[in-house]
Amino acid sequence: MYGLGCDPNNISAILDLLSIKKRPVAKGLILIAADLRHLQPYMIKLGKTILDRMLKTWPGPVTWLIPAHPNVPAWLCGEHGTIAVRITAHPLAAALCATIDGALVSTSANYHRQPAARTALQVHQIFGAKIDYILTGGVGGLRRPTEIRDVLTNQVIRPA
Repeated sequence: MYGLGCDPNNISAILDLLSIKKRPVAKGLILIAADLRHLQPYMIKLGKTILDRMLKTWPGPVTWLIPAHPNVPAWLCGEHGTIAVRITAHPLAAALCATIDGALVSTSANYHRQPAARTALQVHQIFGAKIDYILTGGVGGLRRPTEIRDVLTNQVIRPA
């Protein structure tokens, strides 16, 4: 599916994105990256066993909830003490993260609780001039959003 994204450190961009989607800030957001080092500033340091568990699923369609670093702003975590992170396998998303040498907020291109756009045309039809740019390209093969797991318990929070 198509996604909406922005700089996770730009509060104005985050608030615009949440407003556009009609999504409550309390839900928190997902960060994607091309490399683990892009995510490390947002999460606590993990032990080798837990880190290995995560890395076996990346790059790929598993999002992990990790205890957030104390400096992570509330607009990323929402009402949670965790940050949702994923090293993306999608080539365009990964290239964008690599180009900026950092993580990006990633959320589905839809209004809160509505079906996500699967084409650039659908993104344009849903959001029109409310968004700055559409990076046109193919979507991955998943029909549903990525699986979300808790890194400490390995519990599935949202199945794929």
